[in-house]
Amino acid sequence: MTLGEKIARLRVLEGTARGLGREMTQTEISNAIRDELGGRISQSYLSQIENGARLHLTSGTRQTLARFFKVHPGYLVDDLDDPHLPIRPRRDIDEKLDLWLVDGAEEFRADSELSRALLAIAKHEHSRDCLLLLAAIVENRLLIERLLERLAPAPQTRRRRRRNFVER
Repeated sequence: MTLGEKIARLRVLEGTARGLGREMTQTEISNAIRDELGGRISQSYLSQIENGARLHLTSGTRQTLARFFKVHPGYLVDDLDDPHLPIRPRRDIDEKLDLWLVDGAEEFRADSELSRALLAIAKHEHSRDCLLLLAAIVENRLLIERLLERLAPAPQTRRRRRRNFVER
């Protein structure tokens, strides 16, 4: 996947995460970076990146985009295009998985915590690995109990979650 394709995909994810029901435009991204981060990346610069006219980012631009989209700065580079590398099928799986996660976030948008969690995994550079890690955590009931106690905002919520988990 090229850098431009990644930025376009991140615009879709960010629009969904913000509840727009559509991708964010390049102008909206530019304005949000200015308003939320105090940074400056113009719409035309984003267009050049997405169209492949600008192949590399400056370190500052990479850091700003990574902060805005909440991805690792290393994600914002072109991937290798050698079809003989074994990572190609994995990348295809990750793409399908990310789209599935975004669809799930949309379907469950009434549950803001669940929707936010699905989008966070979809945005992660290694979403498949995140789900595999989650599966490993789920197999350890004691760990889940301890994590839920730490993450739950109120005692009543903790008891409800614990009761629901034990019932399963």
